Amino acid sequence: MGASLLSELATEIVVPVCAVVGIVFSLVQWYLVSRVKLTPERHGPSSSPRNDNGNNKNGYGDYLIEEEEGINDHNVVVKCAEIQNAISEGATSFLFTEYQYVGVFMVAFAILIFLFLGSVESFSTKNQPCTYDKGRMCKPALATALFSTVSFLLGAITSVLSGYLGMKIATYANARTTLEARKGVGKAFITAFRSGAVMGFLLAANGLLVLYIAINLFKLYYGDDWEGLFEAITGYGLGGSSMALFGRVGGGIYTKAADVGADLVGKVERNIPEDDPRNPAVIADNVGDNVGDIAGMGSDLFGSYAESSCAALVVASISSFGINHDFTAMLYPLLISSMGILVCLITTLFATDFFEIKAVKEIEPALKKQLIISTVLMTVGIAIISFIALPSSFTIFNFGAQKEVKSWQLFLCVGVGLWAGLIIGFVTEYYTSNAYSPVQDVADSCRTGAATNVIFGLALGYKSVIIPIFAIAVSIFVSFSFAAMYGIAVAALGMLSTIATGLAIDAYGPISDNAGGIAEMAGMSHRIRERTDALDAAGNTTAAIGKGFAIGSAALVSLALFGAFVSRAGISTVDVLTPKVFIGLIVGAMLPYWFSAMTMKSVGSAALKMVEEVRRQFNTIPGLMEGHAKPDYATCVKISTDASIKEMIPPGALVMLTPLIVGILFGVETLSGVLAGSLVSGVQIAISASNTGGAWDNAKKYIEAGASEHARTLGPKGSEPHKAAVIGDTIGDPLKDTSGPSLNILIKLMAVESLVFAPFFATHGGLLFKIF
Repeated sequence: MGASLLSELATEIVVPVCAVVGIVFSLVQWYLVSRVKLTPERHGPSSSPRNDNGNNKNGYGDYLIEEEEGINDHNVVVKCAEIQNAISEGATSFLFTEYQYVGVFMVAFAILIFLFLGSVESFSTKNQPCTYDKGRMCKPALATALFSTVSFLLGAITSVLSGYLGMKIATYANARTTLEARKGVGKAFITAFRSGAVMGFLLAANGLLVLYIAINLFKLYYGDDWEGLFEAITGYGLGGSSMALFGRVGGGIYTKAADVGADLVGKVERNIPEDDPRNPAVIADNVGDNVGDIAGMGSDLFGSYAESSCAALVVASISSFGINHDFTAMLYPLLISSMGILVCLITTLFATDFFEIKAVKEIEPALKKQLIISTVLMTVGIAIISFIALPSSFTIFNFGAQKEVKSWQLFLCVGVGLWAGLIIGFVTEYYTSNAYSPVQDVADSCRTGAATNVIFGLALGYKSVIIPIFAIAVSIFVSFSFAAMYGIAVAALGMLSTIATGLAIDAYGPISDNAGGIAEMAGMSHRIRERTDALDAAGNTTAAIGKGFAIGSAALVSLALFGAFVSRAGISTVDVLTPKVFIGLIVGAMLPYWFSAMTMKSVGSAALKMVEEVRRQFNTIPGLMEGHAKPDYATCVKISTDASIKEMIPPGALVMLTPLIVGILFGVETLSGVLAGSLVSGVQIAISASNTGGAWDNAKKYIEAGASEHARTLGPKGSEPHKAAVIGDTIGDPLKDTSGPSLNILIKLMAVESLVFAPFFATHGGLLFKIF
């Protein structure tokens, strides 16, 4: 079989060092963002209108537009700081309230894990025969219960921390991006992108470091029992995704309740601009961007990373890597992630240091180049890791047998996942960017009203599913053919290997959106608002690309977890023609619809309260519409907070309880059907919902910007086509920011939960079938 070129000691050094490099890089980016001051600065009379001449590319001493226009910038800066504080306080308050509820759930579920897994062998402390090799003795089930509980808590805490840190840096950077827009669109772009990079690198590095430390600490107890060790580690993925579910659903309901309320009353009824300070829901709307799109997305992608790593490690532990105790080859998934951090670090410099954006039209291409550069560099990185970390030939566990695999085949598995992610990203961009015909056709359909806009948007969403599903299908076929379920797990890791860049691009969107809102509320000049709008329009597309990555990786991750569950539960084949499996399949396919119905209605209920409150304030506060009185922002923030906390519990309970109920009452075969059904229907609905919402949003922005002759015939703001576009955007909001992105957590979470509880279901499950 041969040995790895990379020694065990070198692996022990490389993984944590790469994680620390990622953390240090994120702190450097944060420091550079912090150099943009939120206090008024006086510029001397010797300043010239353009004093950098390209030499001070990321310049912090450039001449300001306001000074060219003779406007005093002192009050503007103070106003920006006040608005930023209000947004930051609202977001922090919501997350603390959410985490209190989630903390209670976390403790309760941790106790459940311990009791269920401990009862598999009646809480025995004696060593048991190993699951996959009965000739060897493994650690007791009680140890698995205890360590699974610990890893669940570790994953949950890391996920919560990832979301919280992301939110803090986003609320720190939004006003700074607004202020940099006074110097030029390039300066604003760099500030927003660097802030996104802080979140991306912190999350990727923290996830890797905590997982690596957990493996090494667990190893002190488990020793050579790698099967038990990595079975216990799967709790890490479960903890990450459990918190992501509540973060995504709660944050999604919050942001869309505020957004829909603000749009319906402000833009449609009162005909005032988006983010107008007279709108009572405007602060809640900006808070929502941070708690939904930043904190929620951070937790979501962390969950995907943790689960794909855990799925790969579980399969590797019962393959030749685990049997031969080849530590370097075992940690191949972590080495891929380590290389990903280094690749993303170089890629980020292309956006912030190597090239400068000088015009609005260069923003979107710069973000697309980030995806291409990171993918190309990562392909080389994967080749290097595969060559030095893997033996030339080895065996991979494949449903009871050992399949011989070559190192180059595993490289292709990771590579196909990586490139499938890029394809999904570009297809998503094509269907959601207003630079291309699909979104322009949706905008054009607004000429005949909201109904045709909705019809065109739905058709676009359904059509946008085709190529991503083929890309996922090819990835699955290639990776499974080469390396069975391990191949699918590392393909998912390949898609997520550039997670730091993906998150930087994704977080850039909400930061830019907030920057535009702050510019409007602070009463800054039209030229600055044009720049922040351009940043925001590119951010909408990149947010859709981020969701595409998340959904594509979720499909591969859940399939890998499904394979690990089937093996651990002792199922030799999943036969869809047997009634036990088929009923699970059809019920599983229904679950994403049930979940979507709950989340959509939750947004609708919360938005209803918000609309009523905004109308009440406009009707009862004298002088509000004229701008003489200040609206009551706090009440709207409270409505969003209360509604999202209350409404996130039923969808969360549906996802968390389904595997437990099905596994206990109907057994592992029916549960395998449920997992397969939810995966197949969930991926389609998630892609369709996200892209439909993204297209409606950018169709509205296409009309508002009026950048082409065609767009100008549909506008301006307040025209009938524009009003129809706003209605489409309002319908699409919960689709793209609540239901769609949350569905990928549903399919992952049910799969990883089933894997963690597989020993219990295999031993005590199927009560109804035992009775009858």
